[in-house]
Amino acid sequence: MDFVMKQALGGATKDMGKMLGGEEEKDPDAQKKEEERQEALRQQEEERKAKHARMEAEREKVRQQIRDKYGLKKKEEKEAEEKAALEQRCEGSLTRPKKAIPAGCGDEEEEEEESILDTVLKYLPGPLQDMFKK
Repeated sequence: MDFVMKQALGGATKDMGKMLGGEEEKDPDAQKKEEERQEALRQQEEERKAKHARMEAEREKVRQQIRDKYGLKKKEEKEAEEKAALEQRCEGSLTRPKKAIPAGCGDEEEEEEESILDTVLKYLPGPLQDMFKK
């Protein structure tokens, strides 16, 4: 029967003793091994970061060659130029419009509306004209 139990449990008999409250075996070199393992992990991580930095630098070099060849600009440069152009158009105004209004579109409409209102007032009777003028 002992043979059958040992076969069923396999090599877990040592672990069973630990779980039931037995003493654990202490490895005298466990601390040293753990420090070496942590150092190896740190070193691998540093090598991986260095490798990725080199690869990204090479990619950026190729990207820059393509930009130079075809006269393209980086996204940051494009955005900066667009922002500068928008601010330059709105330099004289106190409030910046949400969208750029083409030249000659904003003020003329107001003047036309006033002239239409004046035209309508001309055709009204005298007392009504006085009311609207106030």
